[in-house]
Amino acid sequence: MMKVTSTDLPLQSSLYQRMAVTDFLDCYSVEANLSPRQAANIITDFPGWAQFLVSIRNLVTIPFGLLKEGPEAEDKVGFFPVESDTPTELIAGFNDKHLDFRVSVMALDGRIFLATWVHPNNRL
Repeated sequence: MMKVTSTDLPLQSSLYQRMAVTDFLDCYSVEANLSPRQAANIITDFPGWAQFLVSIRNLVTIPFGLLKEGPEAEDKVGFFPVESDTPTELIAGFNDKHLDFRVSVMALDGRIFLATWVHPNNRL
């Protein structure tokens, strides 16, 4: 069984260019020899119970006008538009009314790092 560990995002990540004082960033890693795209496709292939939770989230947020499936894009992983895709890091996500969200999937030294970055756009 693979051991997932909480870790710091490697300093090579492009997500660091976005960081502000009020932002949230978390990162986990696992030993794996996958490309960032391969890992991102696995990560965004949500099981049925998670798809169900996303559908509930989409219903609950209708009155607030939040995006359901993310904006249209030629290249997506799951419902996240791909912003950049290099041999070592894939960044996907989008900006919404309440927050800006990106996920980084990075391959480095035989590990896959998954980080989420959130920039709140209001106090709520």
